[in-house]
Amino acid sequence: MSNKITMQQIADSVGVSKFVVSKTLSGKGGVSEATRERVIAAATQLGYFTQKHAHMHAAKTEPMADASKNRQSVLLLMPNIRFQTKESLYWGRVMDGISARLEQDGYGMIIVSEQSVEHFVDILNPSGILGLIGVGEISTSLLLEVHRIGLPMVLVDHEDALIPTDTIFANNYESVYRLTKHLIGMGHRRMMFIGNVSYSRSFLDRFLGFRSALEERLPEARKLAKDDLLLSPDGLEQAEHMASVKRWAIECMNRQALPTALVCANDLIAIGTIRALEELGLSVPEQISVTGYDNIEDAYRIDPPLTTAHVPKEALGKKAVERLLGRIANKNEPLEKIMLTCDLLYRGTTYPVHGDRTAERHSKPDRD
Repeated sequence: MSNKITMQQIADSVGVSKFVVSKTLSGKGGVSEATRERVIAAATQLGYFTQKHAHMHAAKTEPMADASKNRQSVLLLMPNIRFQTKESLYWGRVMDGISARLEQDGYGMIIVSEQSVEHFVDILNPSGILGLIGVGEISTSLLLEVHRIGLPMVLVDHEDALIPTDTIFANNYESVYRLTKHLIGMGHRRMMFIGNVSYSRSFLDRFLGFRSALEERLPEARKLAKDDLLLSPDGLEQAEHMASVKRWAIECMNRQALPTALVCANDLIAIGTIRALEELGLSVPEQISVTGYDNIEDAYRIDPPLTTAHVPKEALGKKAVERLLGRIANKNEPLEKIMLTCDLLYRGTTYPVHGDRTAERHSKPDRD
């Protein structure tokens, strides 16, 4: 058809070879994070992901180690891919883990970004699909359709009360609980969590870990309302986020009530927050400490490097594959919610309220 989007068109749009596009869309390694982001963004803009059977073609390039498996593949569902590619330094590593673990057993991977239930059913060919791994936020209607079809599935960094399925998470609650205790140990008493807790279960769990540590170590925090501890910036774009942080910080400074530490829901939020504070003339960490979560590559490239929680991203992907294969082998075993431990990386954006800067640890993982 004349309106069919091909991999060559995507390659021409990005300025890479068709081979690179094929490797990206079939989930194979060997493509840089920056190139993968550009390819997926171009494919999304051109409408490649909405084409019927689009990724089925890409998956045919994946060789099978065992012909008896009849080239079976696993669907990787990322319906919010337009937004998630902005965090490709995170999701790309999860995808690498999924791809590597599947290749060990000779299975292929088919990336699907379809958000429409009707189009998803058109794309889906259950006879050639072992199961599905959903990454990030996925609508209940789409998950219900997968469940209705009876396809085994595992969700990464997402859960839905209506969908009985195995889930894989980083231990968000425990990690931010420990991070907040560390800040309290450095003398911080006035703290705020920055992030929209309605965005994902992970953000909510991180906030709950933050609040639990405060209430446990600082009795006065038990009297504070949720709004006294939480700032939910406007929008998803960094410019909107920075504008919200600036307005909030100016109000706090006018009341002489600026917190001494900000615990951010992820690294991107933390980096945007630091930029907003610096534009107001506030020094990080001397005047205000900031922490992130995820440990994306930009977290240690910024100046000063960001204190954060390191999420084992590839391990999340590998564990999702192992759980899916286990579910396929034994459909009747109890559902599992698996949480992986995160290391805390103390870097340059946190600082004691009163004390010598050398008291701060830098880049040493904490396993307490």
